[in-house]
Amino acid sequence: MSHLFYGVAYYDEYMPEDRLAKDIALMRETGINVVRIAESTWSTLEPEEGQYNFYHIDRVLEAMHEAGIAVIVGTPTYAVPAWLAAKHPDILVTTVAGQQKYGPRQIMDIVNPTFRRYAEKIIRTLMAHVQHHPAIIGWQLDNETKHYDNIGRYMQEGFVRSLQEKYPDLRQLNHDFGLDYWSNRIDRWQDFPPVENTINASLACAFSRYQRQQVTEYLAWQAAIVREYAQPHQFVTHNFDFEWRGYSYGVQPRVDHFAAAQALDIAGVDIYHPSQAHLTGREIAFGGAITRSLKPGQNYFVLETQAQGFAQWTPFPGQLRLQAFSHIASGAAMVSYWHWHSIHNAFETYWKGLLSHDFSRNPTWQEATTIGADFARLSPQLAELKAENDVALLISNEAMDALNHFLPGDARGNIYNDIFRRFHDALYDHKYQPRHHPRCERGNLALPGADRSWSVRRR
Repeated sequence: MSHLFYGVAYYDEYMPEDRLAKDIALMRETGINVVRIAESTWSTLEPEEGQYNFYHIDRVLEAMHEAGIAVIVGTPTYAVPAWLAAKHPDILVTTVAGQQKYGPRQIMDIVNPTFRRYAEKIIRTLMAHVQHHPAIIGWQLDNETKHYDNIGRYMQEGFVRSLQEKYPDLRQLNHDFGLDYWSNRIDRWQDFPPVENTINASLACAFSRYQRQQVTEYLAWQAAIVREYAQPHQFVTHNFDFEWRGYSYGVQPRVDHFAAAQALDIAGVDIYHPSQAHLTGREIAFGGAITRSLKPGQNYFVLETQAQGFAQWTPFPGQLRLQAFSHIASGAAMVSYWHWHSIHNAFETYWKGLLSHDFSRNPTWQEATTIGADFARLSPQLAELKAENDVALLISNEAMDALNHFLPGDARGNIYNDIFRRFHDALYDHKYQPRHHPRCERGNLALPGADRSWSVRRR
């Protein structure tokens, strides 16, 4: 990257008609040089099946291009339109709690062939419409994709097929998984039971890995479609997220980030963290360390982080700058806020953007203008800044599954991410920069038991 990106998510669909020109003028004053659009508004793009409306996307692309602001377009597949759920209710994901009801985002079954058919259609239609627009510098696949605890028909059937391929002989399956215990033995494939209630941790872990593999396949599937239309200079990215405990806390159990990132040109991430008196720097360092490890030697994009956020997150004076430069110091080449304006209705009304609901030049926005000016001035020195790693941490989704299925006597504070964060935070507190590895490579020094959990090594 030849320069730093300073950006925001922007939703013209949610705003009064006259805001676009005013917002762009303020963006230029802020130093914003990139916006993310389109990933949340499938129902606006396709209000009825096969009927498309590109009014908002077209006018944003034109206005941003005229202002010299680059655009990242997202595939709008993580929030399905009501007409699709009404016509094909089977696309809604089934979890241990039953089938999801329409309303929230991220309630679709990503392996359902009907959902895939409609998702491919909207992706191709959008790509064909905007692919040659000069404002577009890249594409974001979906949004914070996970398997959403999917235990539905297609997920279960796919898992059984994967076992059939690996175990042509059922006797070997029974032996390897220890299925004689409590009469769990399987002697006919058609008798294979639903996995969600299994008491066999090995089988549960295998299913969990299969679920994550479907996320990897889904993002690779979207990437392949997008690349049919993308221009050579445009990148493909995705905004990974982490285990959520009121903020970005730990390794994401529902996605293998290392595997899924292989489909991307640039790794992207969403990092949210405590602020005010609770700002430690640990969360930014943690998120950055994992993300820069996904594509070693490359910088990464912080595609979402908070500007004001909730009331208890509104940064103290100087904290927005501290946060932004902490991302850059971890190896980020972009800091992009969710979002530009505060939304005036619905679920995230009080998750405040860079602008408050009155659109005024508030103190957080004023501080952002100093960041934008400094990013522009310092880009030649900071655009390709690489973190120097002192320590390697071996992490593993499989180890997480295993540990969390065989919890220690007192599990409180002792599940995988609790332990992981103790090590990571201790390294941060002692000024060590870690790099994360998804497997133990030849020559690495691993602690005993590293195949189950993870290890530390000094270079």
